Amino acid sequence: MISGILGIQILGVLFGLMMIYFSFMHKKRKEFTEKESFFWITIWIFFIIVTLFPTSIDFLAKDILNMSRTMDFLIITGFIVITGLLFHVYGVSRKTQKKMESVVRSMAIKRSREK
Repeated sequence: MISGILGIQILGVLFGLMMIYFSFMHKKRKEFTEKESFFWITIWIFFIIVTLFPTSIDFLAKDILNMSRTMDFLIITGFIVITGLLFHVYGVSRKTQKKMESVVRSMAIKRSREK
């Protein structure tokens, strides 16, 4: 096992461990709830497992989804996740923008009435 580890796998494991640490720090600063912290730490542990044992998802990519290469599955999954996250962040940003506009309008009306 150790002799078969590639440099990219070492980088992947280090990245996963670093992200677990960051998730823990967000939890410690109370920026993440218990559930959010558990979710992210679980994601990073899964990431580390897939990095160390890339053939562990062959059954899903090759047998169930009939893809010829596992890397194709990972790339397509990455695009789907990134697109979904981008859409979510855009929605949150728009909601925040509308709230800010509402607050600014109400403050402007309040200040104009005070004069």
